Amino acid sequence: MCQVSEDYKDELEHSAVPSVSKKCVKCKEAIAAVVIRAGHSYCRGCFKEYFVHKFRAMLGKNRIIFPGEKVLLAVSGGPSSCSLLSLVQEGLSLNAHKKLRFLPGIAYIDEGGATGQSEEERQRTVAELRAVFKATGFPFYIIPLEQVLDLPSSVLVAAPAASDQPASAYKAAVDDFIQSASSICLSPAEQDQTSQPDVQGSRTPALRQLMGSVKTLTAKEDLLSTLRQHLLVHTARAEGYSKLMLGDSCTRLAVKLLTSVSLGRGAQLAQDTGFSDSRYGDITLVRPMRDYSSKEIAYYNHMFNVPSVFIPGLETKMSDKASIQRLTESFVTRLQADFPHTVSAIYRTSEKLQTACGSPSTADLCDRCLFCMCALDTAVESASAFNMTLISEQLSQIKPSGNVSAELGKQTPDAPPGQCCSSGGGEDCGRAAGGGGCCSSAKVPQTPDLRSLLCYSCQRTTKDMASVDRLPLYILSEAQKRQRRSQMREEISEFLLDDGD
Repeated sequence: MCQVSEDYKDELEHSAVPSVSKKCVKCKEAIAAVVIRAGHSYCRGCFKEYFVHKFRAMLGKNRIIFPGEKVLLAVSGGPSSCSLLSLVQEGLSLNAHKKLRFLPGIAYIDEGGATGQSEEERQRTVAELRAVFKATGFPFYIIPLEQVLDLPSSVLVAAPAASDQPASAYKAAVDDFIQSASSICLSPAEQDQTSQPDVQGSRTPALRQLMGSVKTLTAKEDLLSTLRQHLLVHTARAEGYSKLMLGDSCTRLAVKLLTSVSLGRGAQLAQDTGFSDSRYGDITLVRPMRDYSSKEIAYYNHMFNVPSVFIPGLETKMSDKASIQRLTESFVTRLQADFPHTVSAIYRTSEKLQTACGSPSTADLCDRCLFCMCALDTAVESASAFNMTLISEQLSQIKPSGNVSAELGKQTPDAPPGQCCSSGGGEDCGRAAGGGGCCSSAKVPQTPDLRSLLCYSCQRTTKDMASVDRLPLYILSEAQKRQRRSQMREEISEFLLDDGD
Protein backbone atom coordinates (compact mmCIF):
# COMPACT_ATOMS: atom_id res chain seq x y z
CA MET A 1 0.00 0.00 0.00
CA CYS A 2 1.01 3.62 -0.49
CA GLN A 3 2.35 5.27 2.65
CA VAL A 4 2.22 8.95 3.50
CA SER A 5 5.89 9.03 4.35
CA GLU A 6 6.93 7.06 1.29
CA ASP A 7 9.60 8.75 -0.81
CA TYR A 8 9.19 8.91 -4.60
CA LYS A 9 12.55 9.42 -6.22
CA ASP A 10 11.37 9.35 -9.82
CA GLU A 11 8.94 12.03 -10.89
CA LEU A 12 5.68 10.94 -12.43
CA GLU A 13 5.55 11.29 -16.21
CA HIS A 14 2.74 13.42 -17.54
CA SER A 15 1.28 12.68 -20.96
CA ALA A 16 1.85 15.40 -23.48
CA VAL A 17 -1.36 17.28 -24.24
CA PRO A 18 -1.55 18.92 -27.67
CA SER A 19 -1.41 22.68 -27.35
CA VAL A 20 -1.44 25.55 -29.81
CA SER A 21 1.76 26.85 -28.21
CA LYS A 22 3.76 24.10 -29.93
CA LYS A 23 5.74 24.61 -33.08
CA CYS A 24 4.36 23.65 -36.46
CA VAL A 25 5.18 20.04 -37.33
CA LYS A 26 5.98 20.99 -40.93
CA CYS A 27 8.00 24.20 -40.93
CA LYS A 28 9.31 23.74 -37.34
CA GLU A 29 9.46 27.53 -36.95
CA ALA A 30 6.05 29.20 -36.64
CA ILE A 31 3.71 28.73 -33.72
CA ALA A 32 0.96 26.19 -34.41
CA ALA A 33 -2.44 27.76 -35.01
CA VAL A 34 -4.54 24.61 -35.34
CA VAL A 35 -4.32 21.07 -33.96
CA ILE A 36 -6.08 18.58 -36.21
CA ARG A 37 -5.25 15.55 -34.10
CA ALA A 38 -2.57 14.47 -31.64
CA GLY A 39 0.82 15.19 -33.19
CA HIS A 40 -0.63 17.13 -36.16
CA SER A 41 -0.36 20.82 -35.34
CA TYR A 42 0.09 23.34 -38.16
CA CYS A 43 0.66 27.03 -38.47
CA ARG A 44 -1.66 29.10 -40.62
CA GLY A 45 0.38 28.91 -43.83
CA CYS A 46 1.25 25.22 -43.55
CA PHE A 47 -2.33 24.29 -42.76
CA LYS A 48 -3.57 26.00 -45.93
CA GLU A 49 -0.87 24.31 -47.97
CA TYR A 50 -1.78 20.95 -46.43
CA PHE A 51 -5.50 21.50 -47.07
CA VAL A 52 -5.07 22.53 -50.70
CA HIS A 53 -2.53 19.79 -51.43
CA LYS A 54 -4.90 17.09 -50.21
CA PHE A 55 -7.56 18.30 -52.66
CA ARG A 56 -5.11 18.40 -55.57
CA ALA A 57 -3.72 14.98 -54.68
CA MET A 58 -7.18 13.43 -54.64
CA LEU A 59 -7.94 14.72 -58.15
CA GLY A 60 -4.48 13.91 -59.47
CA LYS A 61 -4.42 10.38 -58.09
CA ASN A 62 -7.69 9.32 -59.72
CA ARG A 63 -7.33 11.20 -63.03
CA ILE A 64 -11.01 11.13 -63.85
CA ILE A 65 -11.45 14.78 -64.81
CA PHE A 66 -9.71 15.53 -68.11
CA PRO A 67 -8.38 18.97 -69.07
CA GLY A 68 -11.01 21.28 -70.56
CA GLU A 69 -13.88 19.15 -69.22
CA LYS A 70 -16.98 20.86 -67.82
CA VAL A 71 -17.59 20.05 -64.16
CA LEU A 72 -20.72 21.04 -62.25
CA LEU A 73 -20.21 21.79 -58.55
CA ALA A 74 -23.18 20.88 -56.37
CA VAL A 75 -23.19 23.60 -53.69
CA SER A 76 -25.79 23.39 -50.94
CA GLY A 77 -24.54 26.37 -48.94
CA GLY A 78 -23.08 24.21 -46.16
CA PRO A 79 -19.48 24.31 -44.90
CA SER A 80 -18.25 21.33 -46.95
CA SER A 81 -19.66 22.37 -50.33
CA CYS A 82 -18.60 26.01 -49.80
CA SER A 83 -15.10 24.78 -48.94
CA LEU A 84 -15.13 22.78 -52.18
CA LEU A 85 -16.09 25.94 -54.09
CA SER A 86 -13.26 27.85 -52.41
CA LEU A 87 -10.70 25.17 -53.31
CA VAL A 88 -11.76 25.18 -56.96
CA GLN A 89 -11.65 28.97 -57.03
CA GLU A 90 -8.18 28.86 -55.44
CA GLY A 91 -7.00 26.30 -57.99
CA LEU A 92 -8.12 28.45 -60.94
CA SER A 93 -6.69 31.72 -59.63
CA LEU A 94 -3.66 33.39 -61.15
CA ASN A 95 -1.60 32.78 -58.00
CA ALA A 96 -2.00 29.00 -58.14
CA HIS A 97 1.22 27.07 -58.67
CA LYS A 98 -0.43 24.28 -60.63
CA LYS A 99 -3.78 25.43 -61.92
CA LEU A 100 -6.80 23.22 -62.32
CA ARG A 101 -7.65 22.49 -65.92
CA PHE A 102 -11.43 21.98 -65.95
CA LEU A 103 -14.31 24.39 -66.54
CA PRO A 104 -16.45 24.70 -63.39
CA GLY A 105 -20.09 25.60 -62.95
CA ILE A 106 -22.24 25.89 -59.84
CA ALA A 107 -25.66 24.33 -59.16
CA TYR A 108 -27.78 25.05 -56.11
CA ILE A 109 -31.06 23.24 -55.39
CA ASP A 110 -33.56 25.35 -53.45
CA GLU A 111 -35.32 22.85 -51.19
CA GLY A 112 -37.40 25.39 -49.29
CA GLY A 113 -40.63 24.03 -50.73
CA ALA A 114 -39.96 20.59 -49.26
CA THR A 115 -38.65 21.76 -45.88
CA GLY A 116 -41.53 24.16 -45.21
CA GLN A 117 -39.72 27.49 -45.57
CA SER A 118 -41.70 30.60 -46.35
CA GLU A 119 -41.29 32.54 -49.57
CA GLU A 120 -39.41 35.35 -47.78
CA GLU A 121 -36.92 32.92 -46.25
CA ARG A 122 -36.28 31.27 -49.57
CA GLN A 123 -35.69 34.58 -51.32
CA ARG A 124 -33.32 35.73 -48.58
CA THR A 125 -31.30 32.52 -48.80
CA VAL A 126 -31.12 32.67 -52.58
CA ALA A 127 -29.95 36.30 -52.42
CA GLU A 128 -27.11 35.41 -50.05
CA LEU A 129 -25.95 32.49 -52.18
CA ARG A 130 -26.22 34.49 -55.41
CA ALA A 131 -23.82 37.04 -53.97
CA VAL A 132 -21.36 34.25 -53.10
CA PHE A 133 -21.66 32.68 -56.55
CA LYS A 134 -21.22 35.96 -58.41
CA ALA A 135 -17.98 36.61 -56.54
CA THR A 136 -16.44 33.45 -58.02
CA GLY A 137 -17.07 34.41 -61.65
CA PHE A 138 -18.34 30.92 -62.49
CA PRO A 139 -21.66 30.28 -64.26
CA PHE A 140 -24.25 29.25 -61.69
CA TYR A 141 -27.71 27.74 -61.79
CA ILE A 142 -30.26 28.21 -59.01
CA ILE A 143 -32.95 25.55 -59.42
CA PRO A 144 -36.01 25.20 -57.19
CA LEU A 145 -36.83 21.66 -56.18
CA GLU A 146 -40.31 22.08 -57.66
CA GLN A 147 -38.79 21.56 -61.10
CA VAL A 148 -38.27 17.90 -60.24
CA LEU A 149 -42.01 17.37 -60.80
CA ASP A 150 -41.60 18.26 -64.48
CA LEU A 151 -38.47 16.27 -65.33
CA PRO A 152 -38.45 13.98 -68.38
CA SER A 153 -38.30 10.23 -67.90
CA SER A 154 -34.88 10.20 -69.59
CA VAL A 155 -33.37 11.08 -66.19
CA LEU A 156 -33.95 7.48 -65.13
CA VAL A 157 -32.19 6.08 -68.20
CA ALA A 158 -28.46 5.44 -67.94
CA ALA A 159 -27.01 7.06 -71.04
CA PRO A 160 -24.05 5.30 -72.68
CA ALA A 161 -20.77 6.42 -71.16
CA ALA A 162 -17.60 7.16 -73.00
CA SER A 163 -15.28 4.22 -73.45
CA ASP A 164 -12.54 3.80 -70.85
CA GLN A 165 -9.35 5.52 -71.98
CA PRO A 166 -5.84 4.33 -71.06
CA ALA A 167 -3.59 6.22 -68.69
CA SER A 168 -1.56 7.58 -71.59
CA ALA A 169 -4.65 9.37 -72.90
CA TYR A 170 -4.72 11.59 -69.83
CA LYS A 171 -1.10 12.68 -70.33
CA ALA A 172 -1.76 13.34 -74.01
CA ALA A 173 -4.82 15.42 -73.12
CA VAL A 174 -2.76 17.47 -70.66
CA ASP A 175 -0.07 18.15 -73.27
CA ASP A 176 -2.66 19.20 -75.84
CA PHE A 177 -4.35 21.46 -73.33
CA ILE A 178 -1.09 23.16 -72.37
CA GLN A 179 -0.20 23.77 -76.00
CA SER A 180 -3.63 25.04 -76.98
CA ALA A 181 -4.37 27.27 -73.99
CA SER A 182 -2.26 28.21 -71.01
CA SER A 183 -5.21 29.26 -68.82
CA ILE A 184 -8.92 28.84 -68.53
CA CYS A 185 -10.93 31.96 -69.20
CA LEU A 186 -14.65 32.18 -68.97
CA SER A 187 -16.36 34.45 -71.41
CA PRO A 188 -18.73 37.12 -70.09
CA ALA A 189 -21.64 35.24 -71.65
CA GLU A 190 -20.75 32.12 -69.69
CA GLN A 191 -20.33 34.06 -66.47
CA ASP A 192 -23.76 35.66 -66.80
CA GLN A 193 -25.47 32.37 -67.69
CA THR A 194 -27.64 31.76 -64.66
CA SER A 195 -30.91 30.05 -64.01
CA GLN A 196 -33.28 32.26 -62.10
CA PRO A 197 -35.42 30.62 -59.41
CA ASP A 198 -38.79 30.51 -61.12
CA VAL A 199 -41.07 28.87 -58.57
CA GLN A 200 -44.61 28.38 -59.74
CA GLY A 201 -47.20 28.69 -57.04
CA SER A 202 -49.09 25.63 -58.28
CA ARG A 203 -46.05 23.34 -58.02
CA THR A 204 -45.09 24.14 -54.44
CA PRO A 205 -48.29 22.67 -52.94
CA ALA A 206 -47.80 19.54 -55.06
CA LEU A 207 -44.27 19.14 -53.72
CA ARG A 208 -45.44 19.62 -50.15
CA GLN A 209 -48.21 17.08 -50.67
CA LEU A 210 -45.60 14.62 -51.92
CA MET A 211 -43.41 15.13 -48.86
CA GLY A 212 -46.47 15.11 -46.60
CA SER A 213 -47.53 11.71 -47.92
CA VAL A 214 -44.35 10.20 -46.44
CA LYS A 215 -44.99 9.01 -42.90
CA THR A 216 -41.51 8.84 -41.35
CA LEU A 217 -38.64 11.33 -41.33
CA THR A 218 -36.24 8.58 -42.41
CA ALA A 219 -38.16 8.00 -45.63
CA LYS A 220 -38.54 11.76 -46.19
CA GLU A 221 -34.79 12.34 -46.09
CA ASP A 222 -34.17 9.36 -48.35
CA LEU A 223 -36.77 10.54 -50.89
CA LEU A 224 -35.48 14.11 -50.79
CA SER A 225 -31.93 12.92 -51.46
CA THR A 226 -33.14 10.89 -54.45
CA LEU A 227 -35.10 13.77 -55.97
CA ARG A 228 -32.19 16.15 -55.42
CA GLN A 229 -29.81 13.82 -57.22
CA HIS A 230 -32.19 13.40 -60.15
CA LEU A 231 -32.46 17.17 -60.55
CA LEU A 232 -28.69 17.63 -60.38
CA VAL A 233 -28.10 14.96 -63.03
CA HIS A 234 -30.73 16.52 -65.31
CA THR A 235 -29.15 19.96 -64.91
CA ALA A 236 -25.71 18.59 -65.73
CA ARG A 237 -27.02 16.90 -68.87
CA ALA A 238 -29.01 19.91 -70.00
CA GLU A 239 -26.09 22.32 -69.58
CA GLY A 240 -23.45 20.04 -71.13
CA TYR A 241 -21.51 18.98 -68.02
CA SER A 242 -19.97 15.52 -67.89
CA LYS A 243 -18.93 15.47 -64.22
CA LEU A 244 -20.93 16.29 -61.10
CA MET A 245 -18.72 17.19 -58.13
CA LEU A 246 -20.23 16.65 -54.67
CA GLY A 247 -18.99 18.05 -51.36
CA ASP A 248 -19.41 14.95 -49.17
CA SER A 249 -16.82 15.01 -46.38
CA CYS A 250 -15.22 12.05 -44.63
CA THR A 251 -17.50 12.49 -41.61
CA ARG A 252 -20.59 12.68 -43.80
CA LEU A 253 -19.60 9.56 -45.72
CA ALA A 254 -18.96 7.64 -42.48
CA VAL A 255 -22.46 8.51 -41.30
CA LYS A 256 -23.86 7.66 -44.72
CA LEU A 257 -22.16 4.25 -44.74
CA LEU A 258 -23.66 3.18 -41.41
CA THR A 259 -27.02 4.68 -42.37
CA SER A 260 -27.04 2.79 -45.67
CA VAL A 261 -26.34 -0.48 -43.87
CA SER A 262 -29.24 0.23 -41.50
CA LEU A 263 -31.56 1.03 -44.42
CA GLY A 264 -30.65 -2.11 -46.36
CA ARG A 265 -28.40 -0.47 -48.96
CA GLY A 266 -25.42 -2.74 -48.39
CA ALA A 267 -25.22 -3.69 -52.06
CA GLN A 268 -24.94 -0.02 -53.09
CA LEU A 269 -22.30 1.10 -50.57
CA ALA A 270 -19.46 1.23 -53.09
CA GLN A 271 -21.38 3.61 -55.33
CA ASP A 272 -22.85 5.73 -52.53
CA THR A 273 -19.54 6.35 -50.75
CA GLY A 274 -16.81 5.88 -53.38
CA PHE A 275 -14.78 8.61 -55.04
CA SER A 276 -16.50 8.18 -58.39
CA ASP A 277 -19.97 6.92 -59.23
CA SER A 278 -20.92 6.14 -62.84
CA ARG A 279 -24.41 4.75 -62.33
CA TYR A 280 -25.85 7.36 -64.73
CA GLY A 281 -23.45 6.56 -67.55
CA ASP A 282 -22.67 9.89 -69.17
CA ILE A 283 -22.66 11.83 -65.86
CA THR A 284 -20.04 10.75 -63.32
CA LEU A 285 -20.44 11.73 -59.69
CA VAL A 286 -17.14 12.73 -58.03
CA ARG A 287 -16.44 13.23 -54.31
CA PRO A 288 -13.06 14.98 -53.94
CA MET A 289 -13.78 16.10 -50.34
CA ARG A 290 -14.02 12.57 -48.98
CA ASP A 291 -10.57 12.81 -47.33
CA TYR A 292 -11.52 15.82 -45.20
CA SER A 293 -13.13 15.55 -41.80
CA SER A 294 -15.75 18.05 -40.70
CA LYS A 295 -13.27 19.41 -38.13
CA GLU A 296 -10.68 20.22 -40.79
CA ILE A 297 -13.30 21.89 -42.98
CA ALA A 298 -14.59 23.99 -40.08
CA TYR A 299 -11.05 25.15 -39.24
CA TYR A 300 -10.31 26.05 -42.87
CA ASN A 301 -13.53 28.01 -43.33
CA HIS A 302 -13.00 29.90 -40.08
CA MET A 303 -9.33 30.75 -40.61
CA PHE A 304 -9.65 31.84 -44.24
CA ASN A 305 -13.14 33.42 -44.12
CA VAL A 306 -14.89 31.02 -46.47
CA PRO A 307 -18.54 32.15 -46.58
CA SER A 308 -21.31 29.66 -45.98
CA VAL A 309 -25.06 29.96 -45.48
CA PHE A 310 -27.03 28.02 -42.90
CA ILE A 311 -30.16 26.54 -44.45
CA PRO A 312 -32.53 24.57 -42.18
CA GLY A 313 -33.36 21.08 -43.38
CA LEU A 314 -35.82 18.37 -42.50
CA GLU A 315 -33.78 17.22 -39.50
CA THR A 316 -33.18 20.70 -38.05
CA LYS A 317 -34.21 20.96 -34.37
CA MET A 318 -35.17 17.28 -34.38
CA SER A 319 -34.25 14.87 -31.62
CA ASP A 320 -31.56 12.24 -32.03
CA LYS A 321 -34.15 9.49 -32.43
CA ALA A 322 -36.26 11.30 -35.02
CA SER A 323 -34.77 9.34 -37.93
CA ILE A 324 -32.17 6.70 -38.67
CA GLN A 325 -29.97 9.31 -40.35
CA ARG A 326 -30.13 11.61 -37.35
CA LEU A 327 -29.51 8.80 -34.88
CA THR A 328 -26.50 7.51 -36.82
CA GLU A 329 -25.02 10.99 -37.08
CA SER A 330 -25.37 11.51 -33.34
CA PHE A 331 -23.79 8.12 -32.64
CA VAL A 332 -20.78 8.72 -34.91
CA THR A 333 -20.07 12.26 -33.72
CA ARG A 334 -20.27 11.33 -30.04
CA LEU A 335 -18.07 8.30 -30.56
CA GLN A 336 -15.61 10.44 -32.51
CA ALA A 337 -15.30 12.83 -29.56
CA ASP A 338 -14.05 10.03 -27.30
CA PHE A 339 -12.26 7.94 -29.93
CA PRO A 340 -10.68 10.25 -32.55
CA HIS A 341 -10.06 7.43 -35.06
CA THR A 342 -13.70 6.37 -35.37
CA VAL A 343 -14.49 8.27 -38.56
CA SER A 344 -11.21 7.36 -40.23
CA ALA A 345 -11.74 3.65 -39.47
CA ILE A 346 -15.20 3.70 -41.04
CA TYR A 347 -13.88 5.69 -43.97
CA ARG A 348 -11.05 3.24 -44.63
CA THR A 349 -13.61 0.47 -44.71
CA SER A 350 -15.57 2.28 -47.40
CA GLU A 351 -12.44 2.57 -49.54
CA LYS A 352 -12.19 -1.22 -49.78
CA LEU A 353 -15.74 -1.73 -51.05
CA GLN A 354 -16.34 -2.63 -54.67
CA THR A 355 -19.50 -3.16 -56.65
CA ALA A 356 -20.29 -6.24 -58.69
CA CYS A 357 -22.62 -4.31 -61.01
CA GLY A 358 -21.67 -4.04 -64.64
CA SER A 359 -21.30 -0.80 -66.54
CA PRO A 360 -24.49 1.08 -67.45
CA SER A 361 -23.89 0.49 -71.14
CA THR A 362 -23.98 -3.28 -70.78
CA ALA A 363 -26.43 -3.71 -67.92
CA ASP A 364 -30.07 -4.22 -68.67
CA LEU A 365 -32.24 -1.25 -67.81
CA CYS A 366 -34.78 -3.47 -66.07
CA ASP A 367 -32.05 -4.68 -63.70
CA ARG A 368 -31.63 -1.20 -62.18
CA CYS A 369 -33.60 0.45 -59.42
CA LEU A 370 -36.13 3.02 -60.56
CA PHE A 371 -35.13 5.48 -57.83
CA CYS A 372 -31.40 5.22 -57.12
CA MET A 373 -30.36 3.69 -60.49
CA CYS A 374 -28.26 1.04 -58.73
CA ALA A 375 -28.34 -2.66 -59.47
CA LEU A 376 -31.37 -4.44 -58.06
CA ASP A 377 -30.56 -6.59 -55.05
CA THR A 378 -33.96 -8.32 -54.98
CA ALA A 379 -33.21 -10.96 -57.63
CA VAL A 380 -32.07 -13.57 -55.12
CA GLU A 381 -32.73 -17.23 -54.46
CA SER A 382 -35.85 -18.44 -52.72
CA ALA A 383 -33.90 -19.45 -49.60
CA SER A 384 -32.70 -15.95 -48.78
CA ALA A 385 -33.24 -13.42 -46.05
CA PHE A 386 -35.04 -11.11 -48.48
CA ASN A 387 -37.67 -13.72 -49.39
CA MET A 388 -38.08 -14.65 -45.75
CA THR A 389 -38.83 -11.00 -45.03
CA LEU A 390 -41.49 -10.96 -47.73
CA ILE A 391 -43.09 -14.11 -46.32
CA SER A 392 -43.11 -12.55 -42.86
CA GLU A 393 -44.88 -9.50 -44.23
CA GLN A 394 -47.50 -11.69 -45.92
CA LEU A 395 -48.07 -13.67 -42.74
CA SER A 396 -48.51 -10.50 -40.70
CA GLN A 397 -51.21 -9.26 -43.10
CA ILE A 398 -53.26 -12.49 -43.03
CA LYS A 399 -56.35 -12.41 -40.85
CA PRO A 400 -56.47 -14.86 -37.92
CA SER A 401 -59.44 -16.76 -39.35
CA GLY A 402 -58.96 -18.98 -42.35
CA ASN A 403 -56.36 -21.34 -43.69
CA VAL A 404 -52.90 -19.76 -43.68
CA SER A 405 -51.49 -21.92 -46.46
CA ALA A 406 -54.47 -21.14 -48.66
CA GLU A 407 -54.07 -17.44 -48.01
CA LEU A 408 -50.39 -17.53 -48.93
CA GLY A 409 -51.11 -19.25 -52.22
CA LYS A 410 -54.13 -17.14 -52.99
CA GLN A 411 -53.67 -15.05 -56.11
CA THR A 412 -55.85 -12.35 -57.58
CA PRO A 413 -54.76 -12.26 -61.21
CA ASP A 414 -56.64 -10.54 -63.94
CA ALA A 415 -59.14 -12.60 -65.80
CA PRO A 416 -57.61 -14.32 -68.85
CA PRO A 417 -58.74 -13.29 -72.32
CA GLY A 418 -62.18 -14.56 -73.20
CA GLN A 419 -63.18 -15.25 -69.60
CA CYS A 420 -65.12 -12.94 -67.35
CA CYS A 421 -64.22 -12.29 -63.75
CA SER A 422 -67.77 -13.17 -62.69
CA SER A 423 -68.03 -16.40 -64.68
CA GLY A 424 -67.36 -18.49 -61.59
CA GLY A 425 -70.98 -18.44 -60.56
CA GLY A 426 -72.52 -15.16 -61.53
CA GLU A 427 -73.68 -13.64 -64.76
CA ASP A 428 -71.27 -12.74 -67.51
CA CYS A 429 -70.70 -9.03 -67.96
CA GLY A 430 -70.68 -9.48 -71.72
CA ARG A 431 -67.54 -7.47 -72.33
CA ALA A 432 -65.03 -10.33 -72.37
CA ALA A 433 -66.57 -12.06 -75.38
CA GLY A 434 -66.73 -8.82 -77.32
CA GLY A 435 -63.03 -8.21 -77.00
CA GLY A 436 -63.51 -5.17 -74.82
CA GLY A 437 -61.93 -6.74 -71.76
CA CYS A 438 -63.46 -7.74 -68.47
CA CYS A 439 -65.51 -5.33 -66.47
CA SER A 440 -63.00 -5.62 -63.62
CA SER A 441 -60.28 -4.09 -65.80
CA ALA A 442 -61.80 -0.68 -65.29
CA LYS A 443 -61.50 -1.12 -61.55
CA VAL A 444 -57.77 -1.83 -61.66
CA PRO A 445 -55.83 1.35 -60.70
CA GLN A 446 -53.50 2.81 -63.28
CA THR A 447 -50.71 3.29 -60.75
CA PRO A 448 -47.97 0.75 -61.54
CA ASP A 449 -46.65 -1.69 -58.99
CA LEU A 450 -43.24 -0.29 -58.08
CA ARG A 451 -42.10 -3.16 -55.85
CA SER A 452 -40.50 -5.19 -58.62
CA LEU A 453 -38.70 -2.11 -60.00
CA LEU A 454 -37.05 -0.95 -56.78
CA CYS A 455 -34.18 -2.18 -54.66
CA TYR A 456 -34.80 -3.27 -51.10
CA SER A 457 -34.03 0.11 -49.53
CA CYS A 458 -36.19 2.07 -51.97
CA GLN A 459 -39.01 -0.40 -51.37
CA ARG A 460 -38.88 0.50 -47.69
CA THR A 461 -39.13 4.17 -48.64
CA THR A 462 -42.24 3.70 -50.76
CA LYS A 463 -43.75 1.49 -48.08
CA ASP A 464 -43.70 4.48 -45.71
CA MET A 465 -45.68 6.54 -48.23
CA ALA A 466 -49.43 6.87 -47.92
CA SER A 467 -49.77 6.63 -51.70
CA VAL A 468 -47.32 6.45 -54.58
CA ASP A 469 -49.72 8.41 -56.80
CA ARG A 470 -48.11 11.65 -55.64
CA LEU A 471 -44.69 10.68 -57.01
CA PRO A 472 -43.44 12.79 -59.93
CA LEU A 473 -44.89 11.90 -63.29
CA TYR A 474 -41.53 10.96 -64.81
CA ILE A 475 -41.13 8.18 -62.24
CA LEU A 476 -44.62 6.76 -62.78
CA SER A 477 -44.34 6.92 -66.57
CA GLU A 478 -40.95 5.20 -66.54
CA ALA A 479 -42.36 2.52 -64.25
CA GLN A 480 -45.22 1.83 -66.67
CA LYS A 481 -42.76 1.71 -69.57
CA ARG A 482 -40.53 -0.83 -67.80
CA GLN A 483 -43.48 -2.99 -66.83
CA ARG A 484 -44.79 -3.03 -70.40
CA ARG A 485 -41.34 -3.96 -71.65
CA SER A 486 -41.06 -6.75 -69.09
CA GLN A 487 -44.50 -8.05 -70.03
CA MET A 488 -43.57 -8.02 -73.70
CA ARG A 489 -40.37 -9.91 -72.94
CA GLU A 490 -42.37 -12.61 -71.15
CA GLU A 491 -44.76 -12.94 -74.10
CA ILE A 492 -41.95 -13.47 -76.61
CA SER A 493 -39.61 -15.33 -74.26
CA GLU A 494 -39.92 -18.60 -76.19
CA PHE A 495 -38.66 -16.87 -79.34
CA LEU A 496 -35.61 -15.29 -77.71
CA LEU A 497 -32.15 -16.82 -77.67
CA ASP A 498 -30.26 -17.27 -74.44
CA ASP A 499 -26.84 -15.72 -73.92
CA GLY A 500 -25.27 -19.16 -74.16
CA ASP A 501 -26.87 -19.78 -77.56
